[in-house]
Parts: sequence; structure tokens; C-alpha cells
Amino acid sequence: MRERAVDPVVHRRRPCLWDAARVDVGSVSVTAWMEEASAVIAAKADHLTQLDAAIGDGDHGVNLARGFRAVRAAFEQSDDAAPGGLLILAGNTLVSTVGGASGPLWGTALRRAGRALGDAPDLDGAGLADALDAALAGVVKLGAAEPGDKTMVDALRPAATALRAAVERGAPLAEALDEAASAAAEGARSTVPMQARKGRASYLGERSVGHEDPGAASTALFVGALGRALSA
Repeated sequence: MRERAVDPVVHRRRPCLWDAARVDVGSVSVTAWMEEASAVIAAKADHLTQLDAAIGDGDHGVNLARGFRAVRAAFEQSDDAAPGGLLILAGNTLVSTVGGASGPLWGTALRRAGRALGDAPDLDGAGLADALDAALAGVVKLGAAEPGDKTMVDALRPAATALRAAVERGAPLAEALDEAASAAAEGARSTVPMQARKGRASYLGERSVGHEDPGAASTALFVGALGRALSA
């Protein structure tokens, strides 16, 4: 068994009083998650690109759609069935296929998530909470971004917080994922009145106000895909 990487920002999985009695309603397939994410990002690629055209390079949707198509292709060639290994593979693939800052950020997020899972055979609620916490820690460290900077952190942090809270109170996984998706979507919308303090958008100063951050928008789509992966 390979050693599990530990990040000081990530919550450790602790025994809870409800663990023995809770009804666990399943786990998420990483393959299904990436397929759902790929489908929704492809469908919204033009919208993401329009958001990026207003405050960035204008290629976010196109680049990310290409990256997730590459992830699906990589999965078809992989013999690794472990959730952690697949997330690491997805991260490596996004780094090599998505240009600009998005590739390293998304790649770091998924690789950190995969390492947090170690060799766990299933991706259940507790594992997902650990994975999103680790993904968030990786993005924060790499991008030096904080909430309110108008970045993907503004969608990812509330999603991770909502998922952790739902899991720790013993909510069914479908309910927990729905709360995480709602928090991510609300976080993305909250970037509209913000002035960007990181990335290319920060060069626009006050002109960045009034536009939704494309990275936060795509993050909300990615988190939203989790619920559909559970259903799948």
C-alpha cells in the first residue's frame, strides 16, 4: 500500500458517533464523475468561454472541454480501478492538455484529491469530503488565492465546507452532494460583484466587477456532476 499524503489543511477522517448507525447510500464512480463533468463542460463550453472573454483569455471553455475529453480517453486506456489512482490520472492528464493557469490548478486539485484517498476501494461520502478538502488545499497553495479573490476558490471552498458538514451530520450521500453543488453554484454567482485580485482578470481592476469568474463557474459545474455520477 502506498503511503497516503497528508496535508495539514485537510481534515482527517475521524470516527463519529453516527458512523455505526448511519445508513450509507452508496459511493461515486470516478469514471462516471469524469464522464458527467466532461459532458456538462462540453455543453457549457461556449458560456464558459464567453465569461473568460470578458475578463481573461477567452479560451477557458474550449481548453477545459478538451482536457476532460482527454481524461475520458485516458481512463479507457487505464487498468487502475481505484478512485485515488483515477483522480491522479485525471489530474496528470489535465495538466498536460489544458493550457494557461487552469491546467496546473485543476491538475493539482485532482492529484491532491487522489492522494488523499490513498488505496481506498470506494469513494463514499467521507472519502469525497477528504478529496474536496485536499483539492481545495492544493489550489489555495498553488494559486495563493483566498475567498473573495474572484477565483475557483470561491466555488470550491463552500462546496467542500457544505459536503463536510453534511457528511459529519450523517446525511445521505445524495443529499450531501446536492448541498455541495448548491454551495458551489452560489459561490460562483457570488463572484459577479467582486473585483479580481488574482490571475489575468486582476489586471482589469474595477472593470472585472460585474462578471462571473469562469474558473468558479466551471468548478460549480464539476461539483454538480458528482450528484449525477451517484445517480449513474
